[in-house]
Amino acid sequence: MNRSWKIGILYDTARPGRGGHGTHLAFRGLPGVETVALVDSNCGGIEKKLAETGAKRHYAALDEMLECEKPDVVVCGSRVPEGRLDELEPVIRRGCHILCEKPLAATLEEADRLIALADEYGVKIAVAHLARHAQVFRTMKAMIEAGEIGRPLAFYGRGKEDERGGGEDFVVLGTHILDIGCFLFGAPEYAFADFTFGGRPLRSTDRCATSEPLGPVAGDELMAYYRFPNGVRGFFESRKNLASCGLRMGVTVAGTEGMLAVRYDDKRELRLCRSSLPPEDEARFETVGLPPEPEIPGAEPLDPAGFMPYFAVNNRRAAWDLLRAVEENREPAASARDAQMVLEMIQGAYASQLAGGRAMAIPLTQRKHPLEA
Repeated sequence: MNRSWKIGILYDTARPGRGGHGTHLAFRGLPGVETVALVDSNCGGIEKKLAETGAKRHYAALDEMLECEKPDVVVCGSRVPEGRLDELEPVIRRGCHILCEKPLAATLEEADRLIALADEYGVKIAVAHLARHAQVFRTMKAMIEAGEIGRPLAFYGRGKEDERGGGEDFVVLGTHILDIGCFLFGAPEYAFADFTFGGRPLRSTDRCATSEPLGPVAGDELMAYYRFPNGVRGFFESRKNLASCGLRMGVTVAGTEGMLAVRYDDKRELRLCRSSLPPEDEARFETVGLPPEPEIPGAEPLDPAGFMPYFAVNNRRAAWDLLRAVEENREPAASARDAQMVLEMIQGAYASQLAGGRAMAIPLTQRKHPLEA
């Protein structure tokens, strides 16, 4: 690194849905970094919070922190997209770069506004879509590109399919899965989908009660279909209350000569099947060894701080990549535009359902959320 960096953290424990994956700790132990402040309107236990984050000072309000500290980077640690635009607009206007929990925003209109502002003020926004940094998915991508499973044919993904199954799963966990599809194969060309609610086709007036403020959400079962470049078909499925059947969240890529798969368990192993049979037939998988994690020069030993190594390692990678992206004047590896594409895919699926199953070209011409149009 060629410069020092002042980091401010926005991690408001008074709000519902603050991030649970350690994004607020992403910059700890990186070289050339000083965490100058923590913003949290909940002043209880603040000494412990400062010790956890390594922040030197506490502020109850974001504007005060921005004025007093003038940070180079602000971490937004809440996974709730409601209010994100109001939260990040003053950060962008001060020229601060951003590492933000996913999803980027509740709607495409909000994402469009954030990206336009970031372009205007020369700000880089990285989003915590951690698969783009993870060795398991980077190895999967390298193996696909090397022809290990022949010509890729289909990408299958699903969320956790717990009590949030359907629309809420689509927004909260589907955002990771859809982003992996784009990471592996590029932006899709169109989307269509089938949503149901209580066993009937979804209507524009339907809404689901969600556990967090997520913006417009509806449907308790869905199947979304995407056409990726080079003829790769992508599928995302989520149905409510299937989690008792076992772990379901993950991705599988099927090719003409085999399959690669990752389940979202604690290990997140990459598994390879060399059968050319379709995935619905018997498949025998073997675990693929991953290359060692590349070192970050000058970084302190990583302390997971109670989080799964997957999150601790790849949050740090996301933070390091953002700093390098600023220095190299490039987009972060998991950028706001990548997150915008995920919102295109989600809103495109809703638009297809409400248009009677018609395929919707991506990018969408209608930027307003279909459930609110």
